Amino acid sequence: MGSRLPDFLLLGAPKCGTSALHNALSGHPRLFLSTPKEPKFFLTDGPPPDSGGGPGDLPTWGEHVWRRDEYEALFADADPDALCGESTVFYLYDRDAQRRIRDLLPAARLIAVLRDPVERAHSNWAHLRGAGLEPEADFLRALELEGDRITAGWAHFWHYAAQGRYGGQLEHLLSLFPREQVLLLRYRELRDDPAGTADRVCRFLGVETGVVTGVPRHNVRPDVSGRASGPTPTERAAALRRFADDVPRVAALTGWELEEWLR
Repeated sequence: MGSRLPDFLLLGAPKCGTSALHNALSGHPRLFLSTPKEPKFFLTDGPPPDSGGGPGDLPTWGEHVWRRDEYEALFADADPDALCGESTVFYLYDRDAQRRIRDLLPAARLIAVLRDPVERAHSNWAHLRGAGLEPEADFLRALELEGDRITAGWAHFWHYAAQGRYGGQLEHLLSLFPREQVLLLRYRELRDDPAGTADRVCRFLGVETGVVTGVPRHNVRPDVSGRASGPTPTERAAALRRFADDVPRVAALTGWELEEWLR
């Protein structure tokens, strides 16, 4: 059997249900999803960094599949008539990764799930805080530190606000790929209508619908106090300023009504 590369990619964003969608689609007989879920192949042009700026960078890069033959090997067991895919949630955020995808996989179908950016950022911070990989106990203070952290080389997962500024990410993606190759989904659709959302993905990929009957519940991680929670209203109002100019760009690109993201 010849070498295989992905036919489709789940691009992100982090903390938007991509893992749940990946796991659900892997049950479709015509779809073959990679293990590991996030090979990170397109994040570098070669070996990953051997020193990291952030507290969890090196374990993260340890999962990186960067050699072309090893990447192709992830899909070697797929049936000849199956479509292959992988789900690295940082591809949407990383403009260089987008360009690498275009250069190697110009016909790929691309799927991204987007979530209210304040909720996404808070969930991201709470995830890393609970894992012992976020030293800042105050969400808003972590946002204030973000610029310095990015300058210091902290990995993408710690870019809480920047990752939720989807407008520029989507504009760049759509400058590289035709709109018909890109499917954009809302996190709340995945949460509230998992089977219908899975069918939308299957239609987009051109495989049978009605096969994926649901999506596993997305992990709701407790915060460090043991409660599953989002930002408080005060935190939300303060954090929202970081996204207020970007949300209208997302609305214009998607046609979605996003007033709730601005509340």
